[in-house]
Amino acid sequence: MSSNDFITLFFLVAAVLIFFQLRSVLGRRTGNEKPPRDLYTPRDAAGPEPADAGKVVTLPRRDSNGEEEDRFAAIDAFAPAGTALNESLRELNKADPSFTPKEFLNGAKMAYEMIVMAYADGDRKSLKNLLSREVYDGFDAAIADRETKAEKVKSTFVGIDKAEITHAEVKGSEAQITIRIISQLISATYDKDDKLIEGDAENVAEVNDLWTFARDTRSRDPNWKLVATESEHE
Repeated sequence: MSSNDFITLFFLVAAVLIFFQLRSVLGRRTGNEKPPRDLYTPRDAAGPEPADAGKVVTLPRRDSNGEEEDRFAAIDAFAPAGTALNESLRELNKADPSFTPKEFLNGAKMAYEMIVMAYADGDRKSLKNLLSREVYDGFDAAIADRETKAEKVKSTFVGIDKAEITHAEVKGSEAQITIRIISQLISATYDKDDKLIEGDAENVAEVNDLWTFARDTRSRDPNWKLVATESEHE
C-alpha cells in the first residue's frame, strides 16, 4: 500500500467515527424537545401568543357609554349638535366607531392631492388604489384620450385653502361623505408640438370641487375611495 492510499484510508476511517459520534449526540431525544414548527401555517393557526409576547401592555378599556360620549364629543366639536350634519356623522360613527371627522378630513385632503397629481401624470396604478371602479374608468378614459393625441399635462399643486364636510350618510353598510375642497393649482396642457392648448403655465388657478368618498363599514379595509366628483363654478 502506498503512502497516499494509507492517508486516504485514515481520513475515511476518521470520518466514519465522527459521523457515528455526532449521530449518537444529535439524534438523541431527551423528552423535552419542542414540537416541530410548520413554517407554512398561518400564525393564527398556532394559537394565541403568550400574554407577554412583544412586551405589549393592554390598557384597560372604558365602558362603551364612555367611549361613545368621547366620540360624539369630537363630532360635536366639528359640527354643531342638533344639525343634520352632526346627526349623520353620529350615525356614521355608530356604524364605524373608529371614524372621526377630523382624521377623515385630513386623510381626504392628502388623497385629493395624490389623485389630482396622479391624474396629471397619467399614473393609473396610484389612481386604481384611490378610486372606485366607475370613477377610475372615467379617469382612465381621459388619460387614454390624452395619450392618443400625444398631449401632456404639467401641473403643480400649490395647496388647499379650504376643506369641509358638507354631507354624510350611511346606506346599508356603505358610508358616504361629501367634501368641498378649494385648492390652488397650476396646470397646463400641451399638444404634441408642445403648444399650450389649455390652462396656464404660470398663474395659479382656484379650483372648487365636490368629492364624495365611500367605504364599506363591515370591511376590514379602512381605506375610503373616491366614488363621485363634481366641479363647482362660481
